[in-house]
Amino acid sequence: MSVSKLKKAAIGLATLVFLMTSGHAWADKVLNLREGVTEVSQNAYDLHMIVLWIMVAIAVGVFGVMFYSMYAHRKSKGAVAAEFHENHRVEMIWTIVPFIILIGLAIPATKNLLLLEDASNADVTIKVTGYQWKWQYEYMDGEAEGVKFFSSLDSASNKARELNSGADVSAVPNYLLGVDKHLAIPTGKKVRFLVTSNDVIHAWWVPDFGFKKDAIPGYINETWTKVDTVGTYRGQCAELCGKDHGFMPVVVDVMADNDFSSWAKDQKAAMAAAAAEAASDKTWTKAELMAKGEKVYAANCAACHQATGKGIGPFPSLVGSPMVKGEAAGHIGIVLKGKNAMPPFGAQLNDLDLAAVITYERNNWGNDFGIVQPKDVKAAR
Repeated sequence: MSVSKLKKAAIGLATLVFLMTSGHAWADKVLNLREGVTEVSQNAYDLHMIVLWIMVAIAVGVFGVMFYSMYAHRKSKGAVAAEFHENHRVEMIWTIVPFIILIGLAIPATKNLLLLEDASNADVTIKVTGYQWKWQYEYMDGEAEGVKFFSSLDSASNKARELNSGADVSAVPNYLLGVDKHLAIPTGKKVRFLVTSNDVIHAWWVPDFGFKKDAIPGYINETWTKVDTVGTYRGQCAELCGKDHGFMPVVVDVMADNDFSSWAKDQKAAMAAAAAEAASDKTWTKAELMAKGEKVYAANCAACHQATGKGIGPFPSLVGSPMVKGEAAGHIGIVLKGKNAMPPFGAQLNDLDLAAVITYERNNWGNDFGIVQPKDVKAAR
């Protein structure tokens, strides 16, 4: 290699190092590990940076010696390769130094792993259950004890992602990272998560919290977090779980104590009102069922059957389909218990919501096949 080529290589390397270490590059952190907002995530970030700079130092030393050797001992200067068999001193150095580095990194890494696994003495416990393709949250204790709800991809993202929708997804706020109902936790409190699944393996992941936990059917995995900064933090399912794996995001609102208390009261009041409404013996009009059914359909059915009802992939069209045309009892049974790729909704929706969405499917997109009352669903259970 000529001297001019070596100079050009050195200039290129220096430019790369400058760009990597410039304030602008570090400010964006686009290519770096996320720092996060928890002790666990910050510890992981700090360890990551230590490892990075150790690697940079080793790379600079090794490549520096290589480039110097190629330049200073090149053949054109008459250099002759040395011949030697072994050097015990060098061998000891390159054995001991990496051993010390590894031990030095293993100690803080182990401490952080042990910290992440210690979910004892939690202030709040939340059960997280993965479904195809949504999350269910249930507060097991604390101010929000008894609050339970499903969190699904928001309607704006659902509509924009449909085939041939022609939507500009860049105009959709938090496209594929928004949900209809946010999980809420209080600031400064240790929150324990009990993570499981109702069907296949999922994974609950919020990058800013610094952990991912698998949701496995029949098992309960435990983890925790403690966030001191108010804000909204987003994540996703991190385990390939089927057709809509990419469409089951996680959104967590971290609230001040008084805001969380108000939120918990509002949720309990809404749940009580919904339960009373579903338990009433009222005979609902078609218009009422259609209005409620449209919302239930958008949150639970549109992802697979599309807003147009025409279906996609293994999920059939609901437009004039034999199921919709047939007896209401058959339609109710399929929605309650599921069929093939379709999951059962009997445990996810109450009688009123099921009656509403079935009525909506039987009377939309040109269909006109009668209505279903909550008492019909109740009898079918």
